Amino acid sequence: MRRDGAICSSEHENRHRLSNVVLAGAICSLEPVRGEGEREVARLAQLQHDCVHRQQLIAAQIGRHAIANRLRTQRLTSLHRDVYLVGRGQSGLMTRAMALVLHFSGDGVVSHVVAGYIWQMIESEPQDIDLTLVGCSAHPLPGVRIHRVTTLEPRDVRWRRDLPVTSPARTVVDLAGVVDVFELENVLAVCWAEKLAAVKEIREAMERAPRSPGIGTLRRLLDQGGFARTRSYYERKVLKMLAQAGLPRPLTNHKVVGHEVDMVWHDKRLALEFDSRKFHGDRRAFERDRRRDQDLVAAGFRVIRVTARQLEKEPLRVIARLAAALA
Repeated sequence: MRRDGAICSSEHENRHRLSNVVLAGAICSLEPVRGEGEREVARLAQLQHDCVHRQQLIAAQIGRHAIANRLRTQRLTSLHRDVYLVGRGQSGLMTRAMALVLHFSGDGVVSHVVAGYIWQMIESEPQDIDLTLVGCSAHPLPGVRIHRVTTLEPRDVRWRRDLPVTSPARTVVDLAGVVDVFELENVLAVCWAEKLAAVKEIREAMERAPRSPGIGTLRRLLDQGGFARTRSYYERKVLKMLAQAGLPRPLTNHKVVGHEVDMVWHDKRLALEFDSRKFHGDRRAFERDRRRDQDLVAAGFRVIRVTARQLEKEPLRVIARLAAALA
């Protein structure tokens, strides 16, 4: 499997039997076995996020009884039928995703929220695995969200972090059906900032999946342009609360008098800052925040500071304070 995370090359396409028309039954072929014994198993595990398929073990001369013995002594752990974790390590997100890819070898590609996380469009590591199956179905699996499509074109698949994942453009299309409009707007902003996908690429991906959920919302955002990039769940939560309350939308992560402010309403001379122990907990951060507040006040801005706990426990009080300040 490819290790550099780049777009599929001709060599890579041949290696994984990618069709020129659609991907169905040939998204990810098993890594060829090149040796025997423990050294070959270790090589396969290194390429496949500590996972190995039963067919690969047998080809490496690890027979049925040897596999059973390794399972008994916990040198192998069963993750799915015929797919094993090598060693006694923990199965993290990438390992669980690879185990599913191997389980549905040839039919599955990592997609939706997990693909968004891999492309760094989504900031929080998801708990469940999203897998799009092409041209087949499957029984429900715990901790897995299965998405089914009839066909998937090669341009909609990339290799990233040794996994077959949907391309950035296709990932945006898929995310439109599973995240709210504020999260989707941030996804688009990340795409532009990181040069992951252009508007044309996303529109073309939409044309290839015209019935995907959320297409209408995505089309409106693309037509509107000017996407605001937010840095946290709480920034998007405040934007959603403001929209629900009919209050004016601020600029986000915008520079004011030399400081990047979380949210600002220039016409109201009002700034909103989030207090977080993670980013503002030490003495240096405390002093920096105070200097920022002083410079903003000196420039004629009022500053409201909000904590994550207030947003979770007292959202109505927070929005009432903002409404009063914006009145």
